[in-house]
Amino acid sequence: MTMKRKMRVIAAAAMAAVMIAMTGCGSSGEAEETTAETTGDGTYTVGIIQQLEHAALDEATKGFQDTLTEKLGDKVTFDYQNAQNEQANCATIATKFVSNNVDLIMANATTALQASAAATGDIPIVGTSVTDYMTAGVIESNEAPGYNVTGASDLAPVDQQIALLQKVVPDAQKVAIVYCSAEPNSQFQSQLAQAELDKAGIAWEEFTAADSNEVQAVITNAITDCDAVYIPTDNTMANNMEIIKNVTVPAKIPVITGEENMCAAGGLATLSISYYELGCKAGEMAYEILVNGADPATMPIEYVSENITPKYNAEIAAELGITMPEDMVAIGAEE
Repeated sequence: MTMKRKMRVIAAAAMAAVMIAMTGCGSSGEAEETTAETTGDGTYTVGIIQQLEHAALDEATKGFQDTLTEKLGDKVTFDYQNAQNEQANCATIATKFVSNNVDLIMANATTALQASAAATGDIPIVGTSVTDYMTAGVIESNEAPGYNVTGASDLAPVDQQIALLQKVVPDAQKVAIVYCSAEPNSQFQSQLAQAELDKAGIAWEEFTAADSNEVQAVITNAITDCDAVYIPTDNTMANNMEIIKNVTVPAKIPVITGEENMCAAGGLATLSISYYELGCKAGEMAYEILVNGADPATMPIEYVSENITPKYNAEIAAELGITMPEDMVAIGAEE
């Protein structure tokens, strides 16, 4: 048995244990009850599991829905469910989609993808807002997934992000890398950032929060001995950027984020992909599966390489007293 197959089996067992232990999602974040049936008459029902609500994931879902709607019109119906960042909710929703025999599952973010892969080996699954599918343990390789899972990766150019950090904070001597330890794709990005900082001769230290409750304490600790912060694309951190802003701005510590919406909510600068375009790419993949019979097992993981622009938060730059390079774009200035 290959390592990836073992990881997939372990993931399935974990999700099964969650389902056995549960009697429901509970009053907080309970999945909406909707009916989704496959008609077999040329129409399609697509189940969407979005791990939680924040701007980047919302944009990816919108891009996915817009693309399929443009291509299929009223022949496609979406059953959208938000898991409120709870693994148990993801498992419940995925199981419901399987029971309702949807034609395809779109899994938005890593936990949603893992729950979907654990729930079915038959229904096609297209992921989005997932950094590394192999780290998630749901495919054999990026070139040939080998299972019923494929999708679009939100892996940003981490090397360029670290170069951006050096550009806007040229005197940085030590960088804090901050992320949620429960998100394996964030750890993957952290490792990439560490390698780039090592190349640049800049010291670094990792700081991780287990969940949202630890974010304020972790970011407060991180800035005591570091003069810049790097936060990769991380759902927990994205959902707590206001807290991060309230700690880092008074301390005059610049934050470089892995994604634009995180930067807009409290970071200084970013160089990120468009999550709307990421969702569009996932929608195009879903269309190929639904209409043209493409097999997810042979569909390589896709990446977004267009429209990657260095941007900054003008309000934060002003509060930190930092003059940004002229070739960078203020977030919102292009609208």
